[in-house]
Amino acid sequence: MSGCHCAIITISDTRTPDTDESGRCIREMLEHSGQEVMLYCLLPDEPALVRRQLEAWSVEAALDSIILNGGTGIAPRDTTYDVLRTMLEKELPGFGEIFRALSWEQVGSRAIASRATAGIYRGKVVFSLPGSTRAVRLAMEKLILPELEHLVRQVRGEGH
Repeated sequence: MSGCHCAIITISDTRTPDTDESGRCIREMLEHSGQEVMLYCLLPDEPALVRRQLEAWSVEAALDSIILNGGTGIAPRDTTYDVLRTMLEKELPGFGEIFRALSWEQVGSRAIASRATAGIYRGKVVFSLPGSTRAVRLAMEKLILPELEHLVRQVRGEGH
């Protein structure tokens, strides 16, 4: 496999494309590792908009993975997890579990408030990360980049 085709969705009520450090971090890390970023958008934390964007991008045949950042906490406006919980066809519970364990080393007990998750939606590998650039970097470096191509191959039925 010569790299995956990825999309990035930043979910934030306050960021703009110019101030989206986490989205930029995801893009740079993907591209540096040989992946291609096909699509990017920034959405307010509105469940209907997030759902609609995932549905729209799920029909992109060349797209392999969608990485969301933001909205994974427990504040009233943090709804990304709630949307994904109803959309993911298969969950990857180990992603969230290991992410929180790794986060423990950085932020201590605050890691329990993260609802980072991953799974499969309409043949796309979906990751949902906190909005913090530090958390994004941790997830990308330790979990997503080492496994992305393998997970995409498995979803396609190309590897065991």
